[in-house]
Amino acid sequence: MSKREIATGVVHSVPADLRNALVADRVALSHWEDITPLARNEWICWIEDAKKPNTRRSRIERLRTELKEGRRRPCIDRSPMSDTRA
Repeated sequence: MSKREIATGVVHSVPADLRNALVADRVALSHWEDITPLARNEWICWIEDAKKPNTRRSRIERLRTELKEGRRRPCIDRSPMSDTRA
């Protein structure tokens, strides 16, 4: 497998398991490359914060899905209930 350059976060580099998942999914990778370094940093921190391997795998899969849905950051609640504007 070739070592394709993947955009990193501001502080963090892309861990190997996330890198492999992105390389395997061209659509998710395209969205990954389109978000800001700060947003990539948030995704990386969120994934690395997982304490169990199953949670980490689940978060990587969620990242792939949510990037393709247009979500740019992992922890911003966009549900109607979170809108506090009157």
